[in-house]
Amino acid sequence: MADTETLAGVRAELDALDDGMHALLMRRADAVARLAASAAKPSGTVLRPGREAAILRRLLRRHEGSLPRAALVRIWREIFAASVAQQGGFSVAVPPDPALARLAAEHFGTGTALRPQPSLAAALSAVAGGGAAAALLPWPRDGEAEEEAWWTRFDAQQLQVIARLPFLHPGEPPLEAAVVALNPADSSGEDRVLFRLEAPEESRAALAARHPGARVLIARREAGRTRALLEAETAPPGATVLGRYALPERGAA
Repeated sequence: MADTETLAGVRAELDALDDGMHALLMRRADAVARLAASAAKPSGTVLRPGREAAILRRLLRRHEGSLPRAALVRIWREIFAASVAQQGGFSVAVPPDPALARLAAEHFGTGTALRPQPSLAAALSAVAGGGAAAALLPWPRDGEAEEEAWWTRFDAQQLQVIARLPFLHPGEPPLEAAVVALNPADSSGEDRVLFRLEAPEESRAALAARHPGARVLIARREAGRTRALLEAETAPPGATVLGRYALPERGAA
């Protein structure tokens, strides 16, 4: 009987907590609706990756207990997705890679429409042409094939990299991706600028020495010149800025 009473008590506590969380979610949805209808809402896309990152950082830094950090992030990513959906249609262009599609669903929420595209170029074109609000592309890496090196021909006058995924970085090499959209990202308070440089041929080490504080992601030598992709807090004069994104959080999930 004692065990039954204990189980009943815990279940009653859980029911009360569920009711309380539901009430807060409804209040949050109402606040989002009021913001969407107000003149205070910023113009442009409803996606605010910097604001979302700042919220997640704040929650992760106060988080404690047995709930995994990854679960906390996933719960709030679904909340963010619901808030975006309240403010209008939103879809994501994804090239033909099942792993990227899974990452898109994890980040943008399971209810967000994914628009499959036949290639990386088609995914970028879908955003540029208004067929999708954002695109998810594989993060650039050393040794990638030429057709995968979208950053070398990225039109920074029209498109912007606005996020680097996953936001909660597990500390080991995960599948990484770039989120691309028409509008630049809002500031999260802890951001990095992604930029491209073209210069006479030089080594990765020479590039790093010439740009202290920057991280050299890729350095490709082609026909006596070096085309490089770097990230830093600010871009040097003459660099082609591809975008800005919140610095991912690292640590145990």
